[in-house]
Amino acid sequence: RQLIASARQSEACQLLMSIPGVGAVTATSFTTAIEDPANFRKSRSVGAWLGLTTRRYQSGEVDYDGHISRRGDAHLRGLLYEAATVILTRAYAESNLRAWGLKLRERIGFKRAAVAVARKLAVIMHSMLKSGELFNRETSIMA
Repeated sequence: RQLIASARQSEACQLLMSIPGVGAVTATSFTTAIEDPANFRKSRSVGAWLGLTTRRYQSGEVDYDGHISRRGDAHLRGLLYEAATVILTRAYAESNLRAWGLKLRERIGFKRAAVAVARKLAVIMHSMLKSGELFNRETSIMA
């Protein structure tokens, strides 16, 4: 109850909770983990900071992407994965992020698509904190 009350008082949490699938716990955890959005030059680097990007292996002519790097806050990574799962399965509000994730799910499977949506969600959440704009369903995939 206290967490929900503090999330309702925080402008940053209210901003992040405008995203379907993101609740008080995820919004509060994200804002406390990021602290200052200016710490990152690009919003894309938040995904790597949280360990939601793939590891690269390069040696000679061999070059492939491995599993996710799992760096950063494991709890926040799990919360973003849950939010991505909600977006892909339970969210009734149609958005470009959901449509992109569902297309990805057909190609690479549900779990990988959920990780990709979680990374994209982290990027969108960071750009929202930086700009102060609400979630826009039509342009959500561009962030």
